[in-house]
Amino acid sequence: MNTVRRLIFTTMVTHVGFVTLAFSALFFFIDFVEELQDLGHRGYSVMNAIWTCIFLQGAHFYDLFPIALLIGGILALARMAQTSEFTILRTGGLGPGRALSLLGVLGILAALLMVVVGNWYVPWSEQQLALHRAKFSSRQGLNLGHGGTWLRERREVTGKGFHNITVNVGSANSQGEFGLVRIFEFDTQGRLIRRVAAERAEVEALGDATTATGSVWHLKQVTDTRWLSHEMVGEQAVLDGSKIIAETHPAQMDWQSSLTPLVVSASVLPPETMSTLALWRYTQHLATNAQAAQRYEIEFWKKTFYPLVCMVMVALALPFAYLHARSGGMSLKIFGGIMLGISFVLINHISSHLGLLHQWQPWLAAAAPSIAYLLLSLSAFVWLVRYR
Repeated sequence: MNTVRRLIFTTMVTHVGFVTLAFSALFFFIDFVEELQDLGHRGYSVMNAIWTCIFLQGAHFYDLFPIALLIGGILALARMAQTSEFTILRTGGLGPGRALSLLGVLGILAALLMVVVGNWYVPWSEQQLALHRAKFSSRQGLNLGHGGTWLRERREVTGKGFHNITVNVGSANSQGEFGLVRIFEFDTQGRLIRRVAAERAEVEALGDATTATGSVWHLKQVTDTRWLSHEMVGEQAVLDGSKIIAETHPAQMDWQSSLTPLVVSASVLPPETMSTLALWRYTQHLATNAQAAQRYEIEFWKKTFYPLVCMVMVALALPFAYLHARSGGMSLKIFGGIMLGISFVLINHISSHLGLLHQWQPWLAAAAPSIAYLLLSLSAFVWLVRYR
């Protein structure tokens, strides 16, 4: 059995490795050609383009590895079927259940690899890519859109109940600073009582960065506006010169917040740059502050279930080991299997957008394609074993 396991594992890993390498080289070339059009812009050199392509490889590998696993698996198993190797193994006692368990081990190992890549390497490479591109952006910072990004928190004020605080971040640069920061504080009746505007801000965690419960914002070039009274200003109050607004302009100011650096980083970076744990924490923050969290919830469940795609791809490849090469049409069958796998990847990407559009349950939008195709592949496997 060790010899059989070694044969199947070696054949599968070799074919999957070659297909993954070919895909990576192809996309590296495409990315490099696309980056060449920016050469010379704000000091963008060939070496900068190469680094951009290297950082892009993390996301490419995460997206393409399931397809490479499917294509490599189909080629390996179809070749074993064509050369009658798999037929000899079946004659020697390799039953359908044992064959399924052998490939299931490969699927589990591939799923663990995707967990590691998706939770550590891809977030790191995407963050490095965003910061690398920010160095050569015309805005000298990350693109947060015209309105920037918005954050909310509730803060208990002694004797005054809970105040709602809204933070707007206009830009973020490659040095980890935030620009055009505006902080709005509302009282329990929803009245604006304070507005703080800063040209730049640095966020420092209170305690360890991973377990921080709050942060200190180091604001620079600040305009601090406070509303002293919300009563209607009459003619007599105007004549008396009643002061209802106090405004100061300190060069620097520290502002404490319950918003952790993890939450702030999650708000300014795309969801693709976040790990599963970071997505879960950010969805909890959004839900606590009554903000729309469905997009991040879908991304969380999608990243949670994505390693199962490897199991689906292995299951889709397994029926090709039971095809008879002498019946003809082997190339067409292999092509059909690859198209089936590509259709799964497309549906898997589209389902998250459909779930966001139609307000589906996030876990259902993320898991439905994997469950459907896994049942389809197992049904095809059972049919081939039983009737062919």
